[in-house]
Amino acid sequence: MPVYIYWGEDDFAIAKAVSTLRDRVLDPLWTSFNYTSFPPEDSDAPIQALNQVMTPTFGNGGRLVWLINTNLLQNCPENVLAELTRTLSVIPENSFLLLTSRNKPDERLKSTKLFKQLATEFREFPLIPPWKTELLIQAVNQAAQTVGVKLTAKSAELLAEAVGNDTRLLYNEMEKLRLYAEDTNKPIEENTVTRLVRNTTQNSLQLAAAIRVGDTAKALTILADLMNAAEPELRIVATLIGQFRTWLWVKLMVESGERNPQAIAQAAEVGNPKRIYFLQQEIQTLSLRQLISCLPLLLELEVTLKQSRHDISTLQIKIIELCLLCRRI
Repeated sequence: MPVYIYWGEDDFAIAKAVSTLRDRVLDPLWTSFNYTSFPPEDSDAPIQALNQVMTPTFGNGGRLVWLINTNLLQNCPENVLAELTRTLSVIPENSFLLLTSRNKPDERLKSTKLFKQLATEFREFPLIPPWKTELLIQAVNQAAQTVGVKLTAKSAELLAEAVGNDTRLLYNEMEKLRLYAEDTNKPIEENTVTRLVRNTTQNSLQLAAAIRVGDTAKALTILADLMNAAEPELRIVATLIGQFRTWLWVKLMVESGERNPQAIAQAAEVGNPKRIYFLQQEIQTLSLRQLISCLPLLLELEVTLKQSRHDISTLQIKIIELCLLCRRI
């Protein structure tokens, strides 16, 4: 059935998928007749969208009806569910119904089950956790292939470190690199990425590394750089929690006597078992007790920030406490 469901936190990736679908379905000369979008504020939007998607197309191309940021996958009234059941299976083949949402679909809802059964595409667009380095590098290489940029392995790694999981920033920087290298077929080297790509100096993983070695001055400097770059506080904390949790799992497995990198990687949710060796080196100077003590501080910080107490001093105090904890023998 010509029904598409896109959901997840990566707004930019969803927007690119929507643009691709729109270009594929619509004839540019007939877009104003065959393209309709409904904002989430419109309470009658689902019924209107279903009526619209059943309307014959005008001229060439197909019809696209888009329910923007809809909550039908989280809360669906009975009258709307009845209309969905009646309509979805008989949508004309050249009419397309698109639903997008930032929130995860509720698998228990009848509407979600119906969409999963009938949708041509039911796709999640998640943000990659900033500490999952392998996935970030993979995303960089995919973007490079899409844009038409050749990267060395080291430059891809450096770019992943610079942009993190910000897909919009990744494609903006990739386009900059494409324009720079359009007259050459050689892969872009590390020094070029360092010169051209912003945010290559400090990121949340470097903050975690500074905390790990108890370098308070460096940690506070990195934090200041992140705040000046408008990095969201909760994203910084989420990265720290993920990194310290990974370190804790590696330490737990090693101290329990496990020596198999594959087993340690599986327990710590590390995609590349070869990375376990480097993680072990990173936590050599930290005790299991220190790592266990760090997580409550980070979780307390996360709760404080979620309660809207977004004060730079709150972050600074916790960073200092964490550095002192990691420095203590």
